[in-house]
Amino acid sequence: MRYLFRPPADAATGLLTLPWHQPLADWDDDRLVEVPQRGLSRHVVRFVAVEGRVYALKELPEPLARREYTLLGRFEADGLPAVRVLGICVDRPGGQEAVLVTRYLEYSTSYRHLFSTPRTERSAHQLVDTLVVLLVRLHLAGVFWGDCSLSNTLFRPDAGSVAAHLVDAETTERHARLSTGQRDLDLDIAADRVGAELLDLLAAGVLPDDVDPVETARSIRPRYEALWDELGREELVGRGEQFRGVADRLARLDALGFDAGEVELVSDGDGYRVRVETRVREPGQHRRELSRLTGLDVSENQARRLLDDLRSHRAQLEGAAGVPVAETVAAHRWVAEEYLPVVEAVPAHLAGRLAPAELFHEILEHRWFLSEQAGRDVGTAAAATSYLETVLPRTSAAVPQLATG
Repeated sequence: MRYLFRPPADAATGLLTLPWHQPLADWDDDRLVEVPQRGLSRHVVRFVAVEGRVYALKELPEPLARREYTLLGRFEADGLPAVRVLGICVDRPGGQEAVLVTRYLEYSTSYRHLFSTPRTERSAHQLVDTLVVLLVRLHLAGVFWGDCSLSNTLFRPDAGSVAAHLVDAETTERHARLSTGQRDLDLDIAADRVGAELLDLLAAGVLPDDVDPVETARSIRPRYEALWDELGREELVGRGEQFRGVADRLARLDALGFDAGEVELVSDGDGYRVRVETRVREPGQHRRELSRLTGLDVSENQARRLLDDLRSHRAQLEGAAGVPVAETVAAHRWVAEEYLPVVEAVPAHLAGRLAPAELFHEILEHRWFLSEQAGRDVGTAAAATSYLETVLPRTSAAVPQLATG
């Protein structure tokens, strides 16, 4: 047998003692864990917890495993929203298929679990919108998915919203640029797959009564086209309005989560046509800033929300002291006085239901709600107490969360 792992190699050492010589379906190891309501798969997929982290293992033919290993590695390097690959095991005895190893996306969940939990704020339309954004991001990067579906997507709460990540890259292709025909084919596949998945939920009795599987699936194409047109369309602005026209266009792209490349102004009679090259945003601007200041590693929207609270805390410190407070000092105090007391106050029986950063975001939202009711700022501590007593107990954990850092 041979193993091929991406760096850091030490992340894989604990996996080497697994029974790789046996068919994946026959494994009987105490490190195997169940992931409730995971998506459907045509291959054998098992999950293991090793050294505090959960990994997904998928058995498939070696050429496909090597191809997916390479593609997922490139997606990670380009910052595309996909699961992170760790390695593959090939040349297994008896001509067995290869095993692809990916890191399970922490605090994520499948669409089946979202619709099966008693308390969920994620509607079918929101999940489809998130899937459409993911598909647009991939298409802008020249990625043809080939099997776009809810089953091949993981969803993770991200500061009140939800982020989608590609899970299965077995059918994907990478091109310099996709043709209209390739994009249309991906949309047809997505509509077929999503419609079938929602019909499956309907048969299981877990789809909300107000969701029509067929109409929801049909809505994918117009939602996609509306976003694609917004990202790629030209705009006409009057002479003397060039600056404002470009600024407005860039602001809308930013709000949609995309970056601008080359901006072109083409003279057109009494005005200008504004063309903007749209591209997938360079990942992690807010993540890097928060990590630099606090050492916390969270998702992008969560980082944006936490940075806002950090800056508010810094302003309060400066107001109380009457003098400027250094950014690094304010960040240290925010972690010690605001963030850690909240995340460490979670009772043991409720731990792991939300990522710490998402928990803190929700408590900030709860604080706003309570403050509106009270007509005054109730403070983070009081909001945390209320949230932990009344809201978090009704939130279901998506998967076993074993990671320690």
